[in-house]
Amino acid sequence: MPELVSVETAKILAKTNIAQLIDHTALRPDTTGVQIQILCEEALKYHFYSVCINPFFIPLAKTFLADSKVKICTVVGFPLGATLSRVKAYEAEEGAKEGADEIDMVINISALKDKDYRKVQEDIEVVVRSVKGLICKVILETALLTEQEKEIGCQIAGEAGAWFVKTSTGFERSGATVEDVQLMRRAVGNHMGVKAAGGIRDYETAIKMVKAGATRIGASKGVEIVKESHS
Repeated sequence: MPELVSVETAKILAKTNIAQLIDHTALRPDTTGVQIQILCEEALKYHFYSVCINPFFIPLAKTFLADSKVKICTVVGFPLGATLSRVKAYEAEEGAKEGADEIDMVINISALKDKDYRKVQEDIEVVVRSVKGLICKVILETALLTEQEKEIGCQIAGEAGAWFVKTSTGFERSGATVEDVQLMRRAVGNHMGVKAAGGIRDYETAIKMVKAGATRIGASKGVEIVKESHS
């Protein structure tokens, strides 16, 4: 079973080798195969922790990342979270079969806002069970939630067996904030990872997220972040 990076280790890596905290990301709907190739080549060159891609591109990414340490992260129920739970589970299972190492699923935002917490938990649980042994992250989409909803979402994700909570898809009006990362870290304690994603475009912002409690960074500007870390 994979081990989670602690908050203190993340802070050290942020200063010494921030690439190892970064999921190098390409999730836009107009992403091309050539862009996935470039993403993977950059991941190999800069030693990013993973590439985060849509399920369709998993087989292609595998051809470029074969025999490397770079992991493949894919998304489920993305970006709305409103997919049927059994469809999310199937999508996650198929992604794992294709070669994904980690799953980033979008929480059922509507159910959370309706206070249907049992449904929210069941939705996560079926995905976690379908990819047993793989790291599963739960995307809260914090821009759409109240502080109370963020806290409850974190608690439910932990009870459902997820490994991480994640701030954002990157498709809403705002992404990760220091305040949200701090809130999420308080909510999950040291028992889960926190992934900050959405709008992280430079090293300074990435460092702030790690100091706030993030142990993983999702970014499409990973190369720029790493280059700035060495300047």
